[in-house]
Amino acid sequence: MMLAVLAIGLVLVVEGLAFALAPSRMEDIVALIARLPVEVRRLLGLAMLAVGVGLVWLARQMGAI
Repeated sequence: MMLAVLAIGLVLVVEGLAFALAPSRMEDIVALIARLPVEVRRLLGLAMLAVGVGLVWLARQMGAI
């Protein structure tokens, strides 16, 4: 449970930083993603999921969590 809370907190930090530092650029990125076909968005989401799981696994292996 603590790992899930930590992960959600880190996601919020990164997302918040992006929107705080470059809000207009984030709007452009969101609009660009919205124009992508659904299949491409799904693949992008799956790739991000895989990278995230890999990073969490790596952090656990290194003893960070």
